[in-house]
Amino acid sequence: MSDDNSQSSQGSSSKTWLGRITQMLQGEPQNKEELAEVIADAQERQLIDPETKDMMEGVLSVSELKVRDIMIPRSQMITLDVDEPLSAQLPMMVESSHSRFPVICEDKDHVEGILLAKDLLPLILREESDLPSIREYLRPAVVVPESKRVDTLLNEFRQKRYHMAIVIDEYGGVSGLVTIEDILETIVGEIEDEHDDDEEQQDIRQLSKHVYTVQALTPLDEFNEFFKTNYDTQEADTIGGIILHAFGHMPSRGETIDIDPLQFKVTNSDNRRILQIQVSVPKSEHVEDSSI
Repeated sequence: MSDDNSQSSQGSSSKTWLGRITQMLQGEPQNKEELAEVIADAQERQLIDPETKDMMEGVLSVSELKVRDIMIPRSQMITLDVDEPLSAQLPMMVESSHSRFPVICEDKDHVEGILLAKDLLPLILREESDLPSIREYLRPAVVVPESKRVDTLLNEFRQKRYHMAIVIDEYGGVSGLVTIEDILETIVGEIEDEHDDDEEQQDIRQLSKHVYTVQALTPLDEFNEFFKTNYDTQEADTIGGIILHAFGHMPSRGETIDIDPLQFKVTNSDNRRILQIQVSVPKSEHVEDSSI
């Protein structure tokens, strides 16, 4: 009798265990859309905070991106001339505050290598009036196609320990560059450092070919002129006001909304106002910035 009870008990435990496993399997997300819903639900139930949710969604989005989607366009590349005296180019290097520079010959389609600003630090200790040629400090340039997957490139950045790659199009011409920071910002949001204060004063700043970061207090007429839009200036004075009205509530960081023809993502906000937004332009309607 006791054996029967024991077997019955074991059978019941087995069924319970199998039931739990079955329930877990049935509840597994079957695609990225379902996984995104699970992440959003976890945030709504306060199992994770909004910042963690945004980061997890960023990781998911990276797997769908190509290098062309996040690269710095050719027109915005700050380059050095391999044949120009180093002394003549130092002021521009200091002003840009960049740590790495593509070095070109003739034009941006001919990249000779990459110069790391830190490699020039030993020159500070020299008292020579003539600085050496840039050629002496060049490092090999890594070249990747526009079509390369961003997650694959991130793995290469980590494994091979380089931080910048030159991006080429299908014809072999240079179309831009990409850095490890560009990829990380896709995951965690914009990474600010001590040199970003001046940049933050710009109402509109281009991040990639079709993506811009915009201060929410940007005057609406200025925004309309830049993006060739016709948002109603009677409805709000700033682009942040237009977005707030469209949401109908105070959006949190990471929330997105489409206001034809653009897509907006809130990248910074507090309990009272929207601070910064990310604007995505349809590929067929790329904005030509006359200031670039």
